[in-house]
Amino acid sequence: MGMKVLVVGGGGREHALCWKLRDSASVSEVICAPGNPGIRRDARCIAIGVEDIQGLLQLAQQEQVDLVVIGPEVPLVLGLADVLRKAGFKVFGPDQAAAELEGSKSFSKMLMDEAGVPTAKFEVHTDVQKAEALIHCWGAPIVVKASGLAAGKGVIVAQSEDEAIEAVRDMLSGNAFGAAGAEVVIEACLMGEEASCLFIVSGDTIVPLLSSQDHKALLDGDKGPNTGGMGAYAPAPCVTATVANEVMETIARPIIKALKARGIDYVGTLYAGVMLTSDGPKTLEFNVRFGDPECQPLMSMLKSDLGEVLLAAAEHRLDGMELSWHSGSALCVVVASQGYPQDFDKGQAIGGLDAVEAAGAVVFHAGTAEKDGVLVNSGGRVLGVTVVADDVASAQQKVYQALQHLDWPGGYYRKDIGHRAV
Repeated sequence: MGMKVLVVGGGGREHALCWKLRDSASVSEVICAPGNPGIRRDARCIAIGVEDIQGLLQLAQQEQVDLVVIGPEVPLVLGLADVLRKAGFKVFGPDQAAAELEGSKSFSKMLMDEAGVPTAKFEVHTDVQKAEALIHCWGAPIVVKASGLAAGKGVIVAQSEDEAIEAVRDMLSGNAFGAAGAEVVIEACLMGEEASCLFIVSGDTIVPLLSSQDHKALLDGDKGPNTGGMGAYAPAPCVTATVANEVMETIARPIIKALKARGIDYVGTLYAGVMLTSDGPKTLEFNVRFGDPECQPLMSMLKSDLGEVLLAAAEHRLDGMELSWHSGSALCVVVASQGYPQDFDKGQAIGGLDAVEAAGAVVFHAGTAEKDGVLVNSGGRVLGVTVVADDVASAQQKVYQALQHLDWPGGYYRKDIGHRAV
């Protein structure tokens, strides 16, 4: 008998995890809470929200699950992993204390400082005047970040001092991100190519995943506002073996060691967003879960049994485990609701997905819902259309051919995902 796995979440990342777990020989059943209409193909969905900690605990108990995989950052920051572990469950996902690495950018920067992890110079501010004085002192371009969780949208790379000051005022007094923006981190702007380096961590064991690259900007040519991510591909050619080794030794190992020095045993995914500068890789941010949309290409490329890997991490048996990967490249294009990351209309019918999949893509659902038997959009980022091919250029060609079959006039996607590698 395989194990019963509960995946917490209902986005594109969780769909990719459920899809991969359903395919794992070690897994007999996948349950997902709350899930979405696409995830229903791969898991039994139960409508319990990611912030309902007690509801999720009761579900794990009723179903007697063998492993809980926590997808999004919000339940991790709320301490879901702690509650489940205390009740005796095996969990893939860090405790609340470790989740501060993503939940508080000021904590994260201070820990990097303490651990000697290369990152941009920074200051933390809660006072508008002092923050403005720093901006005038450092000049632009300059980066302003809401310290708390802002769903990937709380980072402004300001090209002028005025833009930076507006961002600071928005966050500190205008409540653009509510409590998340009550404290801001102001950073020097790093130049170079950006990459996502993800690791599966279990205590002292750190196993790298394939490198990937996310496209944060809304518009083609990396223009427009930052989003939660408009597409990604893996592996990223800019992350050579030398770079990957440097990221492991100067970023991943020291930060896990610094957490351990604080009595924190890290079990879960560590995501390092890095800028490949002329002085070597520097850390932009840490996340404590799989990236979304990076998870979609990573799961498409993974050959190993995902259930086995995540259970081994949860049981501290990861040491000596090697991951195997398919050859080639995977590329994911996010289809968003027109208007995202600002206001957009929900409830628009989405058609043509069977034809998109018949053209060789896998459609991962993120912000979808069902209304009177019709699939509709319910969020900003709605679909993650993903393909695997021999290289990035052929994956790019294949995914955009498949997307021609999508029947959703209100859907928007970038036409150049993967351009840096091509």
